[in-house]
Amino acid sequence: MKITLIQIGKTRPKYLEEGIADFVKRLGRFAKYEVITIQDVKGKYEPEELKKREEEKVLDVLGASDYLVLLDENGQQFSSRKFANWMEKKASTQGTITFLIGGAYGFSEAMYQRAQAKVSLSSMTYSHQMIRLIFSEQIYRAMTILKGHPYHND
Repeated sequence: MKITLIQIGKTRPKYLEEGIADFVKRLGRFAKYEVITIQDVKGKYEPEELKKREEEKVLDVLGASDYLVLLDENGQQFSSRKFANWMEKKASTQGTITFLIGGAYGFSEAMYQRAQAKVSLSSMTYSHQMIRLIFSEQIYRAMTILKGHPYHND
């Protein structure tokens, strides 16, 4: 299973970066997990223009056959076990599952059109910095569920 996370801008603060690195390292036992960081768009732009410029950068690194999942507040919500099962089903039919965390203003309309799915990690709103760590932990949790590892407790 190959899973990619695309994020816009460097991760700050350092404790989030360290937490993400820990889960990326742990995930190496279960799946190929890659984090791609796209450089922030420089300059002052209106939100729609900023989203368009971010879209162009995402499309430069997104594979044409990647199954794109937006991490979006209006996406489908899962329990950890159901998310693990969803991941397993997608992995059996898709090449690379690519998740995208948008910038501060979210996604352009074209990114919504390109995506095959939307997933929400919570009804609550988290910063696009914090969600990077939360998502990496959930990917790790999903993989441990699928492999029968005792990390997850029901």
